Amino acid sequence: MGAKLQTDPYRGNNRLADRRTALIDVRVRRPGETWFKSQVSDVSEVGFRLKSFMKLAANDDLWIMLPGFEGRRARVLWSRSHESGCVFERPLHPAILDHILKIDR
Repeated sequence: MGAKLQTDPYRGNNRLADRRTALIDVRVRRPGETWFKSQVSDVSEVGFRLKSFMKLAANDDLWIMLPGFEGRRARVLWSRSHESGCVFERPLHPAILDHILKIDR
């Protein structure tokens, strides 16, 4: 009965999908800028945690290139130091997620 309905699914620790721990080398860039090497430390169909030396801020748009795939658009939801929580513009297909997780092993 006392459950609160949250209208913002990205607020707090609520997630749209369970993230899986990984350590995957990726390349990222802001629109119009150069690609930088970075790492994803957890990932789901809808988002990922990025470790990068790029200075990112909430609401920054970026492109991420996952191993073996073309660049995908994403948006930064939060950023602290050199870590950022991001959401894909379009969710990953489950087969793409499985492929990426196999690369991590």
